[in-house]
Amino acid sequence: MAGKPAQPNDNGARKDFMEPEDFFMAAAVLSARRSRDPSTQVGACIVNQDKKVAAAAAETKLDTKYIYVCHAELNAIMNKNSADLKGCSIYVTLFPCNECAKLIIQAGMKEVVYLCDKYHGSLETQAAKRMFKQAKIPCREFLPKETEVVLKLKSP
Repeated sequence: MAGKPAQPNDNGARKDFMEPEDFFMAAAVLSARRSRDPSTQVGACIVNQDKKVAAAAAETKLDTKYIYVCHAELNAIMNKNSADLKGCSIYVTLFPCNECAKLIIQAGMKEVVYLCDKYHGSLETQAAKRMFKQAKIPCREFLPKETEVVLKLKSP
């Protein structure tokens, strides 16, 4: 939205509103900003069938990443604000690993939307893709309508 003021179109509705999918991935990207990991920041946003955010979270760690890391997908699933996640979509900044794929499948989610598939050649990612395929959960790369979102946290 690059900080532009809202502009109405001919019927009085805003022309520059954010598309729902852009909003959901932006929530995942913003959640990733909470990660303290110095190398990879991952965020997740879970969206229910009513197009409402059911959960959002970042990856967390304690001292040494690989021993204590809790992936964003696990954080989002465990910190959900609804009874269950069956039929929800998950928006993630990084394609899920095999462990997170198991959780997504067990939670009954219907779709994975990812921003980046940085580790596509790894065994963990290949296993995740195989599990999603067997569970008939479609995975698709997110193609934004907006490439930049500017947030102003202070009123003018």
